[in-house]
Amino acid sequence: MYSKMKEFLKSELDTLLEQKLYKHERIIESPQAAEITVNGKNVLNFCANNYLGLSSHPELIKAAHEMIDERGFGLSSVRFICGTQDIHKTLEKKVADFLGLEDSILFCSAFDANGAVFEPLFGSEDAIITDALNHASIIDGIRLSKAQRWVYKHADMRNIEEEDPATGKMLKGLEKCLIEANEKNCRFKVIATDGVFSMDGDIANLKDICDLADKYDALVMVDDSHSSGFMGKTGRGTHEYRDVMGRVDIITTTFGKALGGASGGCIAGHQEIIDWMRNKARPYLFSNTLAPSVVGATIKCLDILTASTYLRDKLEENTKKFRKEMTEAGFDIIPGEHPITPIMFGKYDNCSALAVEFANKMLEEGIYVIAFSFPVVPKGKDRIRVQISAAHEPEHIDKAVKAFIKVGKELKMI
Repeated sequence: MYSKMKEFLKSELDTLLEQKLYKHERIIESPQAAEITVNGKNVLNFCANNYLGLSSHPELIKAAHEMIDERGFGLSSVRFICGTQDIHKTLEKKVADFLGLEDSILFCSAFDANGAVFEPLFGSEDAIITDALNHASIIDGIRLSKAQRWVYKHADMRNIEEEDPATGKMLKGLEKCLIEANEKNCRFKVIATDGVFSMDGDIANLKDICDLADKYDALVMVDDSHSSGFMGKTGRGTHEYRDVMGRVDIITTTFGKALGGASGGCIAGHQEIIDWMRNKARPYLFSNTLAPSVVGATIKCLDILTASTYLRDKLEENTKKFRKEMTEAGFDIIPGEHPITPIMFGKYDNCSALAVEFANKMLEEGIYVIAFSFPVVPKGKDRIRVQISAAHEPEHIDKAVKAFIKVGKELKMI
C-alpha cells in the first residue's frame, strides 16, 4: 500500500521544490544566541523567538543543572499519578503572580495548552468567537470543542458583515459575531485572540475586545506566547500593554520564547477554571510532566524578570532602532512596535522565489533570516520575518541593516 502513498508524496514534495516552497532546515552547531554557528560559519541570528536573550543565559543553565541534580532528569509520569513535584507548584504560582491571575497549570508546550483549553469548558450550547488570523494551535484547539464557532475579520471590532473582494467570502466584525451568538442564546461565550499575531507582529486591541466582552457578557482568552516577558511596562504581556490587567479571563503562553526559550507552556486564569483543567484537560492528564530542568530554569527566568526590566527595556530600544533604520532604507515593513518586523515582498514579481533568494544571500552576508511563503502566510504576503532580541548589540543591528541594504540593491528592491 505504501508504494501508492510514496508516489503521491514524492510528487508533492517535488512540486514544493520546484516552487521553492520546500522548507529546508538549516543546522545550527552552537547554542542559541545572537551569534550562532551555521555550517561552520559564525552568523548573526535574526529569526529566533529569543526575545530577551535568555536561551543560553548562564544563570538559567546553572538553575537547570542544579534542578537535575536535585530532582532528576524526568518524572516518567503524568501529573496526577506521581508526576507533581514541589517545583511544579512553585512555577505555577510564580507564573500566575507574574501574569496577575489566580492560578496556572503547566503543559509540555503552549500548543498543548491551546489544545486543552476549549474542549473542557465549552460545549454545543456555547460560542467560541475567534480572530481570523489566530495561531494554528488556537484553531486546532477550537476544533476539538463541540462549541458553535464564529470567525471575525482580523482585528475588526465592528458590527458589520461584508464581502472580502479577494475571496468572495462574507466577513463579520467581532460585535456582529457576539450579537449573533446572543441571538442563539448561547450559554457561555468566549472571544479568543492572539495577544500578538506572530506573522505580522501586530498587537490585539484588547481594550475594545474587553469592552465588547463586557457589553455582551463574554469571556476573553488571550494567547500571549509572543508577549509574555517583554510587552507592557513590566513585561507582563499584552494585557498590561493594553491596560486591561484584571479583565482577561484566560491567558495561555509559552516558556519556549522570551521565558527561557526551552519548552513548556501554561494556562493561567480564574481558580475554578484552572481546577477544572486539572481534572478535564486531556493534554495535561495524558502527557508526561514538564522536566525538572525546564521548570528550574523557568523559575530562575521569572526571578530575573521580576527583579529588573533591563532586558525588556533593551529589547524595546533595539526594536526601535532596527525598525527606524529599515524604514529609512526604503524597505516595505509592517509598521508597529513589536520585535517581530516583517520585511514584505508581495509587491515584487515572483515574490516567493525572491524572498527565498534574499534570505540565502543574507546568510552569505553573515545574517541568518528565513523567508516565509504560502501556506505559512497567505499567497502574495511573502516576507522575511526579522525578530529582534535583547541579546543583539547596536553593532549587530548596524551589520544587519547594512546587509539588507546591500542585498536589496543587488536584487533591485530599493
